[in-house]
Amino acid sequence: QVQLAESGGGLVQAGGSLRLSCAASGTIFAFNVMGWYRQYPEKQRELVAFITTSGGINYADSVKGRFTISRADSKNTVYLQMNSLKPEDTAVYYCNLKSGRGDYWGQGTQVTVSS
Repeated sequence: QVQLAESGGGLVQAGGSLRLSCAASGTIFAFNVMGWYRQYPEKQRELVAFITTSGGINYADSVKGRFTISRADSKNTVYLQMNSLKPEDTAVYYCNLKSGRGDYWGQGTQVTVSS
């Protein structure tokens, strides 16, 4: 089993920055994909960004140039640096890990951007 613990959400003014962290623990395959998704009220979760163990990265078009995903494999941790935040970035952000063993989710962290 894999457990994911997120931190770093909160309230910020438009134009500000936040950094989300997600620490994975448990039985983690050497090859995996870690990422961040977000969910608006009454909407499906959507991909924000992901990063593979080999360094492959993908971003949603809406966050390109503003958000940066990175990982520290020695700590089994993935980060999401969010800059130039906009009110439309307000959502619950979920950490995700995909591996040969399964698909795992964190509990979610609220990000609120005020205008």
